[in-house]
Order: sequence, then C-alpha cells, then structure tokens
Amino acid sequence: MSDILFEKSIKTEKKRPKAELLAPAGNLEKLITALHFGADAVYLAGKKFGLRAFADNFGDEEIAEAVRIAHEANAKAYVTLNIFASNADFDQLGDYLAILEEARADAVLVTDVGVLDFVKAHSKLPIHISTQANTTNKYAVRHWKQLGAERVVLAREVPLRAIREIADFCPDVQLEAFVHGAMCVSYSGRCLMSNYLSNRDSNRGECVQACRWEWQVREVSRDDWLPVYEDSRGSYIFNSKDMNMLSHLAELLDAGVVSFKIEGRMKSAFYVGTVTAAYRRALDAIYEGKFTPELNGILQRELNKASHRDYTTGFYFDEDMSRQYYDSSKATEEYKFIAVVKEVRDDGVLIEQRNKFAVGDELEILSLGEACGKSFTVQYARDVLGNDVSVCNRVKQLLEINCPYPIAVGDILRKFNG
Repeated sequence: MSDILFEKSIKTEKKRPKAELLAPAGNLEKLITALHFGADAVYLAGKKFGLRAFADNFGDEEIAEAVRIAHEANAKAYVTLNIFASNADFDQLGDYLAILEEARADAVLVTDVGVLDFVKAHSKLPIHISTQANTTNKYAVRHWKQLGAERVVLAREVPLRAIREIADFCPDVQLEAFVHGAMCVSYSGRCLMSNYLSNRDSNRGECVQACRWEWQVREVSRDDWLPVYEDSRGSYIFNSKDMNMLSHLAELLDAGVVSFKIEGRMKSAFYVGTVTAAYRRALDAIYEGKFTPELNGILQRELNKASHRDYTTGFYFDEDMSRQYYDSSKATEEYKFIAVVKEVRDDGVLIEQRNKFAVGDELEILSLGEACGKSFTVQYARDVLGNDVSVCNRVKQLLEINCPYPIAVGDILRKFNG
C-alpha cells in the first residue's frame, strides 16, 4: 500500500468513535493474555453449544471466573451459543442460560433462530448474531434486530462498500467484523468437508480443517487432473490465506463497524498476545491521529512474528483476488514463545518458561510498554531453589533471569525462530 493511499485511508474530517477490540479466549490463560495486551472484550465458549469443541473452553464455574476477570479489567465477556441446534440441545439450554446470567455474561452469540427465540424467552441476556448466520445484507441485519438482536457479526464475505450501506440502513444495530485470522474455505465457515471425510462436524465445533490437507482434483468423466499450481509437497487449492486488516481499520471505522474481531480461540496464547497488542497499538494511534506508514510497517512485522499464513484482506475489497495459500498447508511462525513474566524483581524477572532457551540466547520483549521490541541477552537463569541453569528445557518451570528493560507482569518473552 503506497504512503499516499495509506494516508488517504486514515484521514477524516470527523472524530472517530472508539471501537471495541474483541479477542479470542480459548482458555483462561488466553483470556488473561488478551486482556493484558489491550482487548476491550473477549469471546469464549463453554463445554457445550459452541463451535470450537476442541479448544480448552470453560466449565460452568470457569465461565463465572472468566467473566469476573474480564469485568475487573473493565472489559466484556461474550459466550458462544452458535451451534446449529437439534431438538435434544434445548433440554439443557435453559439451565445453561441461567448459569450465564448468574455469571453476568455480557452477551451470547447465536446462529440458530430457534436458539435466539429460546434465549429471549428464558433469559435477559443480550444477543449477538454469529458470523455463522451468513448475514450479508442490510435487510437481514434489520430482521435480526426485529427478532431481538443488538449486534450482528457480519459474514466475512461482506465487502467494505456494503458495510457502509448496512450501517446507514440499520443505525441502531451494532456491527461486528473480523479483522484478523484464519479464513474458512466455505461460505461463512459452513463447511461440510470435515463431516464427510472424518465424521467431525464443523457446524458443531469439531472441524478437522480438511481444507488444509494436500489435494488433487479430477472431474469424474475425465482422465486429466485439474491443472493447479503444485510442488513436491502437494497442492493446497482449498487453503485460504489469513485475513489481515490492520492497515484498513480506519476505513472499517468510517464504514460503521463498532467491534473488531480477531479469530483464534484454538491458537496459542502467544498468538493472542502478539495479534491483540498489534491491533491495540494501531487503534490507539488512529484515535490519536498518529497512525503513520512507519507505525503500520512496525505492526505488520509484529504480526509476522506469530503463527500465520500469507495475508489477504479477504472479501473487503473487490480488487483483492489473491486469497488462496499455495505454498503449504502449514502456517509459519517467525518467533517462538519462550516465557511469560510472572514477577518483576529489583535485579531481574521471574518467568514461567514455555519453550527451550539457554543462557547466551537473545530474547525479545512483547509488551504494550516502552520495552516492546527490545532485545537482550540472557546472562543467567536460576530455578526457584537458586540453582544456576544453563539450558532451560522444562516447560512451565519458574526461572529468574536478568532483564535490563522495564517490563510488566504478563509481558511475553520470545525468541527468533531461525
């Protein structure tokens, strides 16, 4: 994106309202990480009724704890109820809604109109419409509002120009849109491949991501295979690039989006922290009129440090037609998650280790503070008994190491994955 086009995209005559930065919370650690790195809200799932059955998710008491932690951080917590429900699902739904109300969840995300009707009849919980509902036009948004929803998560397929029309047509409906993360091969994530090939239903939270597998395709009446780009590793013609809209947040704000959603409840805490921090810094800079091409470049490099495929702006812009990732089915990760800071001491920091490192290694800091991006060499490492450790290779062990920069509890240490 040229500097001229970039500056044009962030200028406006009016003061932009602050939008919500919404981060994924696949478990309690990821929730705490998201809040530490600047999320205004988190979305999470219980053990039932959500579309990420293989994330750690939250038990009933854990949901209450998660909401409490979010509220203490002046953030909101939304709980997913976005399965396509069968008759049997409603037998337990009433009790579950009571648990969410008692926990003071800020909203529930629903897809199924029957679930929406049930939530309205059995609770006072605010209702958000999940992206799984495939909402792509202003009349559908208005109808969801008439049915009782206060927010609609738009389908990823909705272009930016259409979002503006929807916001103008439905000014009393909150619009939420995805800005970062994995893209599904199927329309709004409604995939049947996983179910057919592995008996794991993507629409009930068990997607096996069959689209990331290596594929060869042939039309049954012909002998020749579909000519697609491939190499010795295979062909990945169903494998989408990852969404990255960091450069275009101002345009989404101007279009009427009030909540920016990061995908990734099954991603690592390192991913959640890295991506949330980058978008937090971008949004704050936009509000302050300080989002420059230079800062955009810095934050794009930050995003590359977490697990990702090549990036695309998805369907927001008609001219972006390069959405498939042909190189591999696997994501790349420029940096490894080494440790999280647990305590700041006068002469060092106490860390909880996540990956192997050694004395003499260079570590980099992920923080919302002034130390972000700073690197330092590990001069010593000591365990809780005071013993020197030269090679640190025990996951979750507590270690004291040196750190010359001012960092905070919850900050992350990472290492170049070269």
